[in-house]
Amino acid sequence: MKLRPMIYAALFAAVLCVLAPLTIIIPVSPVPLSLATFVIYIAASSTNWKTGTIAVALYLLIGFIGLPVFSGFTGGAQKLVGPTGGFLIGYIPCAFIIGILIDKFGSKKWLYPAAMVLGTIVLYALGTIWIMISLKYTLAAALAACVLPFLPGDAVKIILASVAGPQLRRILNKQRG
Repeated sequence: MKLRPMIYAALFAAVLCVLAPLTIIIPVSPVPLSLATFVIYIAASSTNWKTGTIAVALYLLIGFIGLPVFSGFTGGAQKLVGPTGGFLIGYIPCAFIIGILIDKFGSKKWLYPAAMVLGTIVLYALGTIWIMISLKYTLAAALAACVLPFLPGDAVKIILASVAGPQLRRILNKQRG
């Protein structure tokens, strides 16, 4: 990996570490609302699949070793194996899917939100399955608690990231020269 992509990965991991702990607790959900997915959408859509995915993996590693970068300023392995661990782990395929689709077909502007929606579906699926297993929720209960309350916010994040991502990608590509 060249120096510039490493810097971008570290930068996006740092932004995740700063913004992801800032959360809003939703009373009906064991999953807090954070800006983590927004940062992941931006990282994956503005760099490339490898840089965006590495940024997310680096963020998870930082949290895994115990630094308080997860929701509510928590960290440690227990968060990754706890009820919300499926969502945390799901950040990796989310970033990968967004990045790989945009890398392959990125000249089409409609692809940005489509890739983010697809990545989010995979994220929701992994998180929902994990919640069902760890908390013994039914599928309906898990969807009601961990997906439905997040749809409006994630829609807004996808719209904003679909506007910002291509512009930031153009700027970063110019920097590569």
